[in-house]
Amino acid sequence: MNDVRRGRLKVYLGAAPGVGKTYRMLDEARRRAARGADVVVGFAECHGRPLTEAMLDGLEVVPRAQCAYRGGYFEEMDLPAVLARRPEVAVVDEFAHSNVPGGGRNAKRWQDIDVLLAAGIDVVTAVNVQHLASLKDVVEKITGVPQHETVPDDVVRRAREIELIDMPPEGLRRRMAHGNIYTPEKIDAALANYFRPGNLTALRQLALLWVADRVDEALHTYRAEHAIGGVWETRERVVVALTGGPEGDTLIRRAARIADRSAGGDLLAVHVARSDGLAAGVSHASLARQRRLVEDLGGSYHSVVGDGVATALVDFARTENATQLVLGTSRRGRLERFLTGPGTGETVTELSGDIDVHRVTHERAGRGTLLPSRRRTLSTARLIAGPVAGLVLPVLLTVGLAQVRGTVNLTSEALLFLLAVVGVACIGGVASAVIASVTASLLLNYWFIPPIGQFTLDDPNALLALGVFTVVAATVAAVVDRSLRLSRRSARATAEAETMSSLAGSIVRGGQTIPALLERTRETFGTDSAELVDEPPDHEVGVGVTTVPAGPGAYLVLRGRTLSSSERRVLAAFAAHVGSAVERAQLAEAAAEIEPVKAADRLRTALLRAVGHDLRTPLAAGWAAVTSLRGRDVEFSAEDRDELLATADESMAKLNRLLENLLDLSRLEAGVLPLSLRTTSLEEVLPMALADVPDVDLRDVESIPPVLVDPPLLERVIANLAGNAARHTPAGRRVMVTASALGGRVELRVVDRGPGLPTTGRERLFEPFQRLGDTDNTTGLGLGLALARGLTEAMNGTLTPEDTPGGGLTMVVSLPLAEGASRPDVATVAPTPNRAS
Repeated sequence: MNDVRRGRLKVYLGAAPGVGKTYRMLDEARRRAARGADVVVGFAECHGRPLTEAMLDGLEVVPRAQCAYRGGYFEEMDLPAVLARRPEVAVVDEFAHSNVPGGGRNAKRWQDIDVLLAAGIDVVTAVNVQHLASLKDVVEKITGVPQHETVPDDVVRRAREIELIDMPPEGLRRRMAHGNIYTPEKIDAALANYFRPGNLTALRQLALLWVADRVDEALHTYRAEHAIGGVWETRERVVVALTGGPEGDTLIRRAARIADRSAGGDLLAVHVARSDGLAAGVSHASLARQRRLVEDLGGSYHSVVGDGVATALVDFARTENATQLVLGTSRRGRLERFLTGPGTGETVTELSGDIDVHRVTHERAGRGTLLPSRRRTLSTARLIAGPVAGLVLPVLLTVGLAQVRGTVNLTSEALLFLLAVVGVACIGGVASAVIASVTASLLLNYWFIPPIGQFTLDDPNALLALGVFTVVAATVAAVVDRSLRLSRRSARATAEAETMSSLAGSIVRGGQTIPALLERTRETFGTDSAELVDEPPDHEVGVGVTTVPAGPGAYLVLRGRTLSSSERRVLAAFAAHVGSAVERAQLAEAAAEIEPVKAADRLRTALLRAVGHDLRTPLAAGWAAVTSLRGRDVEFSAEDRDELLATADESMAKLNRLLENLLDLSRLEAGVLPLSLRTTSLEEVLPMALADVPDVDLRDVESIPPVLVDPPLLERVIANLAGNAARHTPAGRRVMVTASALGGRVELRVVDRGPGLPTTGRERLFEPFQRLGDTDNTTGLGLGLALARGLTEAMNGTLTPEDTPGGGLTMVVSLPLAEGASRPDVATVAPTPNRAS
């Protein structure tokens, strides 16, 4: 049994490259070492900065491992050496770094760090905000620089400590200008590109919001663990109650303005499936439209189920640590409030405690989607008021009629008593109506049926009249009560249908992952947790645990409170949706496994079709020339023989090139293409690469520093790109080749002035046997661009298409600078691509 304590992780999160996260990480290592801790540096990337390198003095540094990959050598953290050393604390830089493949190494450094943590070693690491997986596309959209190295957010969130290293944009740009980040020749390019003030401000805001969310999660967990129900006003969280009525838009906008008054305020809209049976005025379309409005204003929409609207609202607000609650005013009159008790607004205000309640006026009061309880149809107030009214109302009517005795006949008096009984039935149901009918019968007999002042129970006619009166009163009361029950049942069915319709709409929109569905289920039923398990938890059956099947071999388990039978039925529908999501996820995984097979089949089919023409044509031409030369029946002149020999030679050369391309592509896919990376200047490669392309406009290549490439492979890349550009460049225009150096890399651009390509079709450019835009079938197998990208990535470079200003397509080859050339940290200008890609 392994009883080793898992190590603790601390992450220094940089808001932008160059803010000093590595410096702070090493400073903590020195402080821990000074306090007597056993600290080693497993890996630290100082990027040639003297002040950062000075922080390594006095610290034990584990030598790096030399890793061979595709003909080159790279340095990585020596994980076995750090594990063998077993320090108390290991300092490991570049949390999101991708390791060089091979040698049994993990694909990512964060996986190496997880191994160290599992061994009981505390780890201090650093990462920039642009490397968080959830922010990858956002950062790329802001900066225009793709992020190739990322770390999952959950891995970072599991850290025991996360410390944000931040700096105002102008301060960071001053550091750059003073030469504290890059060498002087790289400063201007960096300030004009990645380190623009707008980019830095946006990255800073992303980092602050991400850390704020993590702090909010930690606070929520702490409050739950310590059963803290009071509101902690750490940030404004405004909850707006929606009923689906027309006043919803007004409430949402008012709540949004309240949330916007403080920086970082949150807007949460909540709809409660109510239990008072008033379902009029609610539609799924209205709730869906209001949900979109909430999301457009930056808020989040929630749906909960509760027997009492007020209690459900307050419970939700406390669970979310809300500071303010916004709801609409009621249009009920005083008499209705007296008969049916206080409304939702008054009850919420009484229960809110330290949560501020805003009751917003509007033109119409909405009536929300309802989920009435099946256990009873009347509220507690009406159950008490009914019998009281059954006793008091006939007495008051008797007093009133006694004052006008003689002016109203017996028939009218009996009808007035019957009307009172019906009124009591509407208030308290059948039981109250029976009490009222008996009371009314006795009073009518004593005060209004002769002889006045005594009961005439011995008169058969009087007894018949009283009996009929009682039966009529009870029948009317029963009909009224049944009508109320049917109305309540219909309201509940409508509420359940709209609740499930809302959930189904979310599923159809595709925005709900399985964890999101579980979270929605948890908040809808107001439980502490909702999880999906393979087997029902037999050992936890009891109060507060509800288990329903969610498909074959899957069960949905809710913990926190006991659900009623009606709620269990709705929960079963939720479980069915969760089960469908699980099934879809399994089908997606199966489809993902099949897709490579289908791709290989498509590739094989395309190869056979292409080979049928493109390999046969040069083979047939060469064969025909050789056969003609060997023939004895025709005497060729010297010129004819030379022409036939030239045809055979050209055909064999073309066939040889096609076969070489096929073999190289297969080697690339198998990962066995031999490489010989060395320092190479572009002036050494370009003349041979462009020899077969007439009239090339070559610009700005003389001052470009050398790159680390395989010269023959780079020559083939440029030749393929230039040849492709020449085919698409109109007559009278020239192919242009230009180069520039930026951020530790060299970018070579091959520019054509052809028709260009739409953005949607560009990735197909690099699929084998594709000739997008070609009008004939005589331009080769379509391997040129596929092979060019494969060879470029084998040399740790990238090949991407761009629009040519004024029309056309530009192919951009990005290559790493050679060792010894002026090389700032790539990641601080434009994050480096994955070296294993």
